[in-house]
Amino acid sequence: MTENSLVTVDVRETLKAGGEPFSDIMKAVVALKPGQGLKLLAIFKPVPLFAVMAEKGYSHTEREIGGGDWEVIFMPASA
Repeated sequence: MTENSLVTVDVRETLKAGGEPFSDIMKAVVALKPGQGLKLLAIFKPVPLFAVMAEKGYSHTEREIGGGDWEVIFMPASA
């Protein structure tokens, strides 16, 4: 996996402002090219999203990146 195979969606500011970024995340997912993954940056570990993305055929890895922020990489399960 290379950085070029990932589309980054940073929802930290939306979440801090009290917004709901789910629709923005799903728009990015729909726009992914075959084999492409999504890098999500959030202010918490987005556990409910893991099941949604699994239903869409994506596996994930997650790591805390500091200050309570999380990076989650979603990749097509077949990749």
